[in-house]
Amino acid sequence: MTGADGGRKAARVVVADDQTVVREGIVMLLGLLPGLEVVGAARDGEDAVRLVGELDPDVVLMDLRMPRCDGVEATRLIRGRYPRTQVVVLTTFADDDSLFAALRAGARGYLTKDAGGDEIVRAVESVLSGDAGLAPSVQRRLLERLSETEAAATPQPPEAPDGLTAREIEVLVLIAEGLTNQEIARKLHVSTATVKTHINNLFAKTGLKDRAQAVRYAYAKRLVRPRAE
Repeated sequence: MTGADGGRKAARVVVADDQTVVREGIVMLLGLLPGLEVVGAARDGEDAVRLVGELDPDVVLMDLRMPRCDGVEATRLIRGRYPRTQVVVLTTFADDDSLFAALRAGARGYLTKDAGGDEIVRAVESVLSGDAGLAPSVQRRLLERLSETEAAATPQPPEAPDGLTAREIEVLVLIAEGLTNQEIARKLHVSTATVKTHINNLFAKTGLKDRAQAVRYAYAKRLVRPRAE
């Protein structure tokens, strides 16, 4: 950004995080970085939306997991009401579900909280210049997921069985292929806890009790087909 005199203008930033120690630490770090000016700090999503309306910042560094109004919903509201303000998600969670929810809500950047100062500055500068400010590892997973989505789009049935989501079907197919929870987590680039959540959800929707039933269900619903001998 440049000022009226042609000099570089500091990007005005609001930090949103429900944990006081984390929020204050991020504010302190940003205060040491060149080209950034922290103009406000929010304790939850509702507070973030309010501060954006009052302060008109250039960028919000947004935590995802917050009470009252989480980061995804706050991002959606901010991008809808104040489109000039960009959002960079700053979170401890780097799983794909969080990433895609935030990007669908309008976030332009995504960094984990262990990102260094230089990485944060680059992300802010990128989103303000119209580019996506994604950490290299996140960008790689995003491209992989988009490729997988495009490849699966054509054969995808119009209505998934028993209301299963695309990710739940993906997990079910991998169960039917004999993968363990840890192997599924590595293949999908998510945590083992996330895999367990998907399995619990798909079991609840389908009435399945164990993995053996899940395998039979996957074949019965033609989600997987027997390999040719």
